[in-house]
Amino acid sequence: MASEYHHGEMDIQEQTATFAMFNGLTKWGSLALAALLTWLVLWFCTPTGFLGATAAGIVLTVIGVIVLKEKPEADH
Repeated sequence: MASEYHHGEMDIQEQTATFAMFNGLTKWGSLALAALLTWLVLWFCTPTGFLGATAAGIVLTVIGVIVLKEKPEADH
């Protein structure tokens, strides 16, 4: 049985896709959670109010999207 295994010949397409999906969901889910928590805390726990909290949440979301978006692969 052990002789049938050849290192590096297995198709890992599904594992690669699952890993990429997990990383994407973690990254964008964390951004959404951070923006939501920022909005809720500023709205209900400070005198900022609804409009100030919404503006801060939008700014955080825009900055997060810019920072977290996929970068082109570097040519090595």
